[in-house]
Formats: sequence, C-alpha cells, structure tokens
Amino acid sequence: MNQQVLSPPRPKAAPRPRTTLLARMWRHRGLYLLLLPGLLWFVVFRYWPLWNAQLAFKDFQPTLGVEGSPWVGFKHFTAFFESFYFSQLMTNTLIISGAKLLLGLPPAILLALCIHESTRRHLARFTQTVSYLPHFLSWVIVFGVLLAMLSPSTGLVNRGLEAAGLEPISFLTDPAKFRSVVIFSDIWKETGWSAILFLAALIGINPALYEAAEVDGASRLQRVRHISLPGMLDVIVLVTLLRLGHILDAGFGQIFVLYSLPVYSVADVIDTWVYRQGIQNFQFSLATAVGLFKGLIGLLMILTANRVARRFSGQGLY
Repeated sequence: MNQQVLSPPRPKAAPRPRTTLLARMWRHRGLYLLLLPGLLWFVVFRYWPLWNAQLAFKDFQPTLGVEGSPWVGFKHFTAFFESFYFSQLMTNTLIISGAKLLLGLPPAILLALCIHESTRRHLARFTQTVSYLPHFLSWVIVFGVLLAMLSPSTGLVNRGLEAAGLEPISFLTDPAKFRSVVIFSDIWKETGWSAILFLAALIGINPALYEAAEVDGASRLQRVRHISLPGMLDVIVLVTLLRLGHILDAGFGQIFVLYSLPVYSVADVIDTWVYRQGIQNFQFSLATAVGLFKGLIGLLMILTANRVARRFSGQGLY
C-alpha cells in the first residue's frame, strides 16, 4: 500500500504574527540609538548641504540669499569648461590623483602582508606603530620635514648631492620634480594607515587554511599567493572603488601647503583653483558648480568601476 496513504497528515504550522516595521525598530531600539549619531552626521553634513547645490545654477548675491538669487542655468559650468585653465587643472588633478592610487595601493598591501607574515610579534607591533604615526601629522609639519630634507641650501638630500660633487636640486620649486615630491610624500604619510584595512582582511582568513597549506609543504610565498591575496581581494576591490570615487580629489591640504607660484603649471589642481576663484574672489556659485561637477564625475567613476569589477572579478560594492 502506498506509504503516503498510511502516514498521518502533518499538522500545519501556525502562521507567525506579522510585525510592523515600527514594532521591529522598537524591539531593536538600542541598536538604532547607537546608529543615531552617525545618521545625524550624514544628514547635517552630507545631505542638508545638497539643498545649497542650487547655487551652481544661480548668481549668488548675499543680500538675496540662496533661494532669492537669480537663476542663470549652466552659466558657471560653461565658464569652467571654457576656462583657459580647465585642461591644465584636469591634467594635473588626474595625474596626481591617479599616481597616488596606482602607486599607493601596492606598498600598503605589501606592508600588511609583511606584518601578517612576521613571526616576531614585537617587531610587527613596532612596525605597525611607526608606520601609522605619519598619518596623524598635519601637512604643515610634513612640509617642515620635507624642507629639512629637500631644501636647496640646507636640506640633507642636497648636502649629500653636493658631497658627491653634484648640483643641488630645488625639489619644491622645480616643475619637473614637484609632482614626485607630492606623490611620494603622500605615500609615505598614508601607507601605514591604508594597511589597516588589508591587515584586518588578512586576520579574518581562516587559520586552518594556512595550517593545511603548511602540512602540504607550501612555502611562505605560495601561501601568500594562494591564500592571503585571494582572501584580501574583496577589500582590495572595495578600497579601489572607493578611491576611484575621489579621483578628482588630489589632496587640497597637501598641495595648498607645498605648492608655490613657480610650480603652478604642474601643481594647480581643481581644488586649489576653486579656492582661489571661489573663496578669495567670492565666486561662490562657480565654486559650487565645480564641486557639483566633481561629485557627478566621482559617482560616474564608482558606477563604472563597480560594473567592470563585477564583470571581471565577481566582486563589487553592491
């Protein structure tokens, strides 16, 4: 006889009572309370200023305020795009920002791998501490350090060149050398801090994988290649995508402190130009238009890079 006929019918499970969204939020009110300061920060400093982005399409007049100023359409965008400095600003910004991205990621990844693979914990902690310290220095202090190292008259580097019979080099005022100083000083300052995310990804890898590889006779380099690097791939993709969103942020604070008139042709970026035109010359609408342009380019870069990353590596932000 058929088994289905002999077996008694299963009782139907009682339907769960449906809870509303507000009821679920009240149940987890402690977590939402912890989330509240962060949400308020985003609302006040990230979303509320978007209302003032309308200045990009107006001729701002202080006596009329943001809402009372007359609309002028895309006048400020056109003025920026047709500006004599537009191509120079975009070139400098993309070269400096792109070089920081391409040359800055590998040292951070390598530092994280070295710290993670080190068998001497005291040496690893000392290296971590020393590499993190430059991140907390302001660019004004870093400028003093660079001046002590690179000054044509008293810098240690130029004294070494003179001792070797070579001519001193004006690193901070020579257009051929200035970008290199900007890029490598940024890498020196931020490599340790950037390595934190990669080190956290390495710590999250299951130790059993390393133990199994060691039992199978895998060398240290093979463990890094087949376990560590694939385990860091998600974080590498995430950091790259987030940095691409800021591709037009070449580092205003750093360049504003380091640059001078002789190197404007290779150092003047969008942010420094906006500062001079928008703040010093009181062209707030033009500064807002350029800021909006930067935001849209950053959003486009994130969307494009995320799609490319998902297509070729299967990883992405969403």
